[in-house]
Amino acid sequence: MSFPVHRPRRLRKTELLRGLVRETRLSAASFVYPLFVCPGTNVRQEVSSMPGVFQQSADKIVEDCREVESLGIPGVILFGLPETKDPRGASSLQKDGVVQRAIEAIRKAKLNLAVITDVCLCEYTDHGHCGVIENGDVANDPTLEILAEQSLSHARAGADIVAPSDMMDGRVAAIRQKLDQNNFQDLPILSYAAKYCSGFYGPFREAADSAPQFGDRRSYQMDPANVREALKEVALDLEEGADMIMVKPALPYLDVIHRVSEEFHVPVAAYNVSGEYSMVKAAAQNGWLDEKRVVLEILTSIQRAGASIILTYHAKDAARWLK
Repeated sequence: MSFPVHRPRRLRKTELLRGLVRETRLSAASFVYPLFVCPGTNVRQEVSSMPGVFQQSADKIVEDCREVESLGIPGVILFGLPETKDPRGASSLQKDGVVQRAIEAIRKAKLNLAVITDVCLCEYTDHGHCGVIENGDVANDPTLEILAEQSLSHARAGADIVAPSDMMDGRVAAIRQKLDQNNFQDLPILSYAAKYCSGFYGPFREAADSAPQFGDRRSYQMDPANVREALKEVALDLEEGADMIMVKPALPYLDVIHRVSEEFHVPVAAYNVSGEYSMVKAAAQNGWLDEKRVVLEILTSIQRAGASIILTYHAKDAARWLK
């Protein structure tokens, strides 16, 4: 008898064998591509900290969505940069708001894409926080009605999924009730259920012009040290009517993605956030790593951890590489 008896390397000998026994099969069908909508026409401004990512007017968003569709990516998520900001984020509710116009433009183009909308106030408030400010603090309950109205506005514009990212307590229930009362009972909610207060959001705040003007978001976004709290947040959001849940960021929280996917039998999304993207881009531009290889490895790790949906700025490149 030869030694060793068990030789796992036998199944790694060729790419054909490696592919045949591969446990996790990454596909563009799992991707959602984030887009930043700004006012105007024919606007396409690159985000300096996120090479290849742009702030775009609705007409340019439609062009980008055509490419997204052609690559086999099934969905996009829209973030808005409004014309005006105020303490309560009122522009987020307008029928002709930037996100609402982009939804309608995508619908008019008859693209076969799921249109997800981020529901939050940080892009729309002049103070940059995700809720209404009262007595110097982010007030939970007064924020809920605004988030619910924003979700309804997105639904009326033609959104397929609304995705609250604010981390206010009870916002899923408020949104579900508002949608149901207005005959949108079939519209799904993708809740950012476990959204951590992370240093990886820096480039996004440039892209969405959403940096808080004072303090930070530690009182409402989650402490990075906690995982049991994430499970509690997920359970509460599902009780309130969420159909899918999200963990954000992805890479530093692969363990959380895994725990959530093991304990809850619902679709789990993970957001491969701006800081994760920008680190790879910067290293690749300096010749420190192989961008294609690293991106596909990262996305595979997120799927392997348990995410069936991956929101990523790498989506278009990864889709091309996977073809």
